[in-house]
Amino acid sequence: MTESRQEDAPRTGNAPGEPTTVLAGGQVLTPAGWVETDVTLSGGRIASVSSAGSRAVGSVIVEVGGLHVVPGLVDIQINGGFGHDFTQNPETIWDVGKRLPEHGVTAFLPTVITSPEEMITNAMGVMNEGPPGGYKGAIPIGLHLEGPLLSQIRSGTHDTRYLRSPTAVTTDAWSPEEGVRMVTLAPELPGALELIEALAEQGVVVSLGHSNATYDDALAGFQSGATVGTHLYNAMSALHHRDPGLVGALLAEREIVAEIIADGIHTHPAAVRIAWEAKKPDHLVLVTDAMAAMGMGRGRFVISSVDVLVDGTGPRNADGVLAGSALTMDQAIRNLIAFTDCSLGEAIATATANPARTIGDPGRGVLEEGARADITVLGPDLDVELTLVGGTITHRRPS
Repeated sequence: MTESRQEDAPRTGNAPGEPTTVLAGGQVLTPAGWVETDVTLSGGRIASVSSAGSRAVGSVIVEVGGLHVVPGLVDIQINGGFGHDFTQNPETIWDVGKRLPEHGVTAFLPTVITSPEEMITNAMGVMNEGPPGGYKGAIPIGLHLEGPLLSQIRSGTHDTRYLRSPTAVTTDAWSPEEGVRMVTLAPELPGALELIEALAEQGVVVSLGHSNATYDDALAGFQSGATVGTHLYNAMSALHHRDPGLVGALLAEREIVAEIIADGIHTHPAAVRIAWEAKKPDHLVLVTDAMAAMGMGRGRFVISSVDVLVDGTGPRNADGVLAGSALTMDQAIRNLIAFTDCSLGEAIATATANPARTIGDPGRGVLEEGARADITVLGPDLDVELTLVGGTITHRRPS
């Protein structure tokens, strides 16, 4: 991969003096499939996906021949990473965001788990304040509140002291305008269905999870406006042939999106394969559910108020319960292909177009004219070679 400035090619229709970058000669994942072509970027957007007249005078040419050019990855459930926890320290959203492009991520939903109400308020304040000056990194496009409206029985590693009933919280401020994009809750709780309706009307994506819901409870949640299931199989009522539970509802209801943590720890490869067959190609979304240990190796960490030990079996609390993951999005893609034998294009969609569509952000997750210039370039082994956010290079793999 080389970079140069074009000096003698004919001009295109770009405005005089407008800087452009051309990713030249890569295998580009377009809505129509893979095409060997150029991608021209200008003003933070994709100006064209075409080799015709793409190399204007003054353009920065980045040669990506032999590499896969795909939309930037979108992670809609991530609790932290690189030693940082968003619930405890929401200011570290920007520290983590700076490094997520190392793994191809260009947009994410910082996830705040069950905690005192002021911690949610603090995180909303950080989102509303915006990034520090000169910030270059993945874009946090709204909070994912995973709790406190969860089942005591299926709370997982969430601190049960801070669980709340939907009838005991005020959620008027939970809106995209105030920094909240997604909420996970248990639909069987008293008042949950009314709250799902209210949140959906406010433009919040509602996901069912950490729930002991029956199949009928889950259907009622979907009918009230929930459209997603949080980390399929984990922290939810299991599938039984006479009692399908939330797992059965998520697998059976074709139009409902299921998140999945494809790390081989939270979900056995066979379970990932079952989910793929039930939800492909548009309704399965890869998430990392990563916590502070991501990118850090083994050791002791914290998620919210919970101490976590990370070893070869994943992050676990003192009771041995899984507490998030150390998974990265690029590894999740490689795992999905290995577990299901899906195509590269199908796997990429579960981390790009599918999550973008799920949270109502069609300007991301696709490589076409007018879309955001959020782009990930993958090598032959699907390692991240280059990441661009809004047309700016935010990560380049060392030669």
